[in-house]
Amino acid sequence: MSIEIISIIVLFVSFFTLLMLKVPVAYSIGISTTISLLLNIDRLPGITTIAQRMITGIDSFALLAIPFFVLAGEIMKRGGIANRLINFAKSLVASLPGGLAYVNVLASMLFGAISGSAIAATSAIGSIMTDRMEEEGYPREFSASVNITSSTTGLLIPPSNILIVYALASGGTASVAALFIAGYLPGVLLGMALMGYVAFVAIKRKFSKEKRATLKEIWKHFRKAFFSLLLLVIVVGGIVAGIFTATEASVIAVLYAAILALIYGDIKPKDFPEVLLTSGKTTAVVMFLICTSMAMSWLFSFESIPELMSSFLLEQFSNKFVIFLVINVILLIIGTFMDITPAVLIFTPIFLPVVVALGMDPVHFGIVMVLNLCIGLCTPPVGTILFVGSGVAKISVSQVIKPLLPFLAIMIIVLLLVLYIPQISMFLPKLFGL
Repeated sequence: MSIEIISIIVLFVSFFTLLMLKVPVAYSIGISTTISLLLNIDRLPGITTIAQRMITGIDSFALLAIPFFVLAGEIMKRGGIANRLINFAKSLVASLPGGLAYVNVLASMLFGAISGSAIAATSAIGSIMTDRMEEEGYPREFSASVNITSSTTGLLIPPSNILIVYALASGGTASVAALFIAGYLPGVLLGMALMGYVAFVAIKRKFSKEKRATLKEIWKHFRKAFFSLLLLVIVVGGIVAGIFTATEASVIAVLYAAILALIYGDIKPKDFPEVLLTSGKTTAVVMFLICTSMAMSWLFSFESIPELMSSFLLEQFSNKFVIFLVINVILLIIGTFMDITPAVLIFTPIFLPVVVALGMDPVHFGIVMVLNLCIGLCTPPVGTILFVGSGVAKISVSQVIKPLLPFLAIMIIVLLLVLYIPQISMFLPKLFGL
């Protein structure tokens, strides 16, 4: 057995062993990469290669957008925006059977898109809506399931940090602007599909509905939510129009969110040091993950792992649609035990060359990959959103699993539609010439 094959085996065995030992993902990536690199020390300049690759991996102007969008999301989470969006959503759909469940989905979509964070949407919307829904006769387990799955739409509808990470991992073959535009229709489709299941359950269980809001009431709540919703238009519209880059848009998002929060009076100037500290901690975790993942990605390239994976899949399966399905099954499994950011950074360099060779657009694959890994965020044992959603609903994870399963099935159906109907992702980017 050649040293190259031994190195690859050691890399994956050590990585998954460390994960099973509950070593943090970033450390698992760095340690396994170092061990594998030591086996190739005679073929490389030295162990300092890892440090060099970590530094060059985050030496990217596009990555500056991440800390700013994280900060903007944290400001919005504390700035009372969630309540305004919930009231606006309630005025639109609360009169339907199971109306508050629709409100949960719609508010999570809006807040997740504006903040760019699924966790922020889960905690902000869930902490408000779960108690309201229980008062109207909705089981807490059902409310938590709605909140958990609908909050993932914020990772598809821009601005989305994970789409920026994918753009970096793709080596520049997919632009941030194209990914942002491509995420709209899949994100909306996912939200509508979840609402469809909510409608079925609401009619079956005869959930209550509220009084229909008048046009005057809808207008009132729209006016209060208008400036929050305007952020989406400013950020994405500015990027698509070429007025500013995604990184510059993130700075504008921070300034806009801060001014809005101060005007609303939900955040005081004395609160900003704590907001900055929280955002800094989150950014540090994300950046360290990116550092170590970029070193591992370089090692993948050095060991020709993408080429080996491509050759293996092409030899085993003759139909490209079967290969797409196999890759997605692998990603679904990976998503159950790995968070979305390291999964995107590690597996994009492996699978992207395969799908591109088979004719899939890198932007299309990015949306498929993110949607796929969103499902993992809602499943044990690692599902971040699952644990956050259960926590804010004040129920155990085991109580949520059963009512959550139909929602996960809906997400998988939407995934297959987005996978096999490229126009869902690519229509808007092609329309805007991206």
